[in-house]
This record gives sequence, structure tokens and C-alpha cells, in this order.
Amino acid sequence: MKVFVTGGSGFVGTEVVRQLLAAGHEVRLLVHSRATATTDPGLELWPGDATQPETLRDALLGCDALIHLIGIIREFPDKQVTFSRLHVDATRNVLAAAREQAIRRYLHMSANGTRPDGVAEYHKTKWTAEELVRASGLDATIFRPSVIFGPGDAFVNMLATIIRRSPLMPVIGDGEYQMAPVAVGNVATGFVRALTQPESIGEIYHCCGPQTFTYNQLLDEIARALGRSGITRIHQPVLMMRSLSALLEGLSFFPITSGQLTMLLEGNVCDPQPWAQTFAIELTPFGDGIRQYLH
Repeated sequence: MKVFVTGGSGFVGTEVVRQLLAAGHEVRLLVHSRATATTDPGLELWPGDATQPETLRDALLGCDALIHLIGIIREFPDKQVTFSRLHVDATRNVLAAAREQAIRRYLHMSANGTRPDGVAEYHKTKWTAEELVRASGLDATIFRPSVIFGPGDAFVNMLATIIRRSPLMPVIGDGEYQMAPVAVGNVATGFVRALTQPESIGEIYHCCGPQTFTYNQLLDEIARALGRSGITRIHQPVLMMRSLSALLEGLSFFPITSGQLTMLLEGNVCDPQPWAQTFAIELTPFGDGIRQYLH
């Protein structure tokens, strides 16, 4: 099968492309730079931008399926990096290109917590993008992953860096909000196997790991992976952090935005069994997974 992939150079996309090629599929990858190089005979590069529909003209011809992975977790409006542009406009454009170029099979990356009454703009725009997918008439499957971990991830590596460098770990509120991190390899496997499992058409799969942790427990797991016996937490009042994030979220050095804070406190858990069973995925425990790349 020949698969067109957007967002394939990102954290999740790199693993999806690797697994696609390992499974014997051909990949046509949307890339921003014409200078990008590849030596893999199964990988073809297509220079373009999903927010510029003219660059998608003829891009999908000869392909059998489209995997759309583009997404951001933080906006930088001065650089035109916004949720509306990257989640909604990009999705609208690739769906239009798929219809125009006779692509039926479509796999979409959404996010756990996406819902019509979402509070954070991230979830609101993910929901709008899902609505576009549902109205597209394509043979679509939607995946909603929780926090994704793996080599090169942003979240776990950021926390590990703080634990390595500082005797104190800041924690917003009581740290009892929950999450169920999922391995990037497991997420990628779901996408790849869905291509050859037509029973997944029309379905939405929530993708979480096999364990649920409080944020405090998650920090302990990371500390153990680093060989630390324990960490000292400094709890920050939620109201103070809401005020600071609202004031400073436009500055790239500030570690958390208002939307990210809202989503953190909401928690990020789900039942992964329907997804794992459908695609025969052996879910990777969080501690085992992070020990492969944290040192």
C-alpha cells in the first residue's frame, strides 16, 4: 500500500513512518523543505504545506491512504502557529485533497479529551477537526492518544531534566490529577494496522497506556528510572499558576500555557482495551518504556 503522511517528521510521525516502511508499505511524506534528503527506497518526499492547499495539488495521486498527524500543543501566533491553522485549516485542506484525488482511506490523529464541550482551545480545535473528518464522507478512523512518551518526547524528557538538575520539583496544586501515558510505538502500531483492518472504519479509538498514575506517582516513576530514590515536591497554588500562565504564556520560555494548565488539571485517562484489542497491541508499561531512553 502507498500511504501519504502529513506530520511525518514529528515525534509520533517519525515512528509511524518507520513502522509503515518496516511493514512493507511505501510512504509519500509531506515535508516543508526541498532540502530534506532520504536514502530509503520506500520513502518519497513531497515538498508542501498542509495549510497551503495549492501545494497539495496532485500530492496524493497514486496513493491508497492518507495518515494525517499534524498537530501542535502550543500556539505562537506571531509565527502563524495557531491551533486554528494547524488543526482545523490543515485538516480541511488534506480532506479536500483526498476527495479531489480519489483517496478513500483516511486515518486521523486527534487527542484524548477532545469533546464538543472542551474548555481548552486545543481540545476545541481538535473537535472541530474531527467534525470535518466525520462530515468528509471518507473511510475514516480517528485516534485519540493520551500523553505520548518515547525517545525524543517533550513531556517526560522535560520532567527528567528538572529532576536531574534540581533537588526540588515544582508541582501545580496537589498533584493528584491523573494521566495514563501511552508509548509512541503503541500509538504508531495502531495507525499502521488500521490500514489493513477495514472494521476500524468509522471508529474512534482512545489510546492510553496500561496504567493510570497521579502526577505525583508519574514523577516518582521518572525519578526511579533515573536512579533517584525520591524527590522533594514544592506545591504551587493553582490560582497563582493560572494568573502567571495567563500573563506569561506568550513568552516561549514560560513552561506552561493557560490551556495546558487546564488540560493538566482535567487529567488524561481512558480505557485502552478496545483500541489495544482491535489492533492486537501489547501495551508498554510506562516504567519499562522510559527506562529505555532515560539515563
